[in-house]
Amino acid sequence: MSVNVIGAGFGRTGTMSMKAALEQLGFGPCYHMVECLPRGPQHWQHWVDALTGQPDWAATFEGFHSTVDFPACTSYKALADAYPDAKVILTVRDPEQWFASTQETIFAPHWIDYLRSVELGRFMQLTINDYFDDRMHDKAHLIQRYQQHIDEVKHVIPASRLLVFNVAEGWEPLCRFLNVPVPDSDFPRINDAEATKDIINQIIQHGPEVVFGYDGVK
Repeated sequence: MSVNVIGAGFGRTGTMSMKAALEQLGFGPCYHMVECLPRGPQHWQHWVDALTGQPDWAATFEGFHSTVDFPACTSYKALADAYPDAKVILTVRDPEQWFASTQETIFAPHWIDYLRSVELGRFMQLTINDYFDDRMHDKAHLIQRYQQHIDEVKHVIPASRLLVFNVAEGWEPLCRFLNVPVPDSDFPRINDAEATKDIINQIIQHGPEVVFGYDGVK
C-alpha cells in the first residue's frame, strides 16, 4: 500500500472530520492518532525509530492510504519526500480556538503530566511535544508555532501539491483538489472533544494496555 494523501494539519483542526471525509472519498483507511494509540508500544516504536533516524514508513502505515493528525503531521516533510506522488492537505482553524481546544483535550495539563511518567510519553514527546519546544501551555508560543507551521508547510510543499483547508469549507475544494466527484451527502462534522477527554481520562486511570487491550508495555 502507498500513502496517497498526507495530512499536515495539527490535531484539533478538524482532523477527525477529515479522516471521515477521506475515507468516504475512497482514500481510506486513514491513519490518525485514534488508529495509532491502540496499536501499542511495538507500533509506537516505529515513530521513535523514525524520529531518531531510522524510519520504516511502509511498516508504520501498513494498511493505510492516507494520514491526518498527530503523530504524522509533524513529520509531513519526511512523508512528502517518502511518498512523492501523495497530495498534502493542511487543515487549519482560528488559532485562538485551536489553542483553547488543545488545552481542554490533547494538551490538557493533567494529560501532559501523566505522559511524562510513562513509556507512551516518549513517543508523544518525540512526535508532538518537542515540536512545540515542550511548552504545551504557553499560549503565545503555541500560537506562534501554529502559525509558523502553516508558513513552513506552504514554503516546503509546492502549491500544486498542497491544499490549505478549513473543514467548514465542505466538499467542493477538497474534491476539486483530489479530483474526485462531490458526494451527495453532507460533509462529515465530527466534534470529538468529549470523546477525546474521555479516552484521556480512561488511559490515566487504567493505563493504555487496559484501555486498548494489548499485552502491556513491551
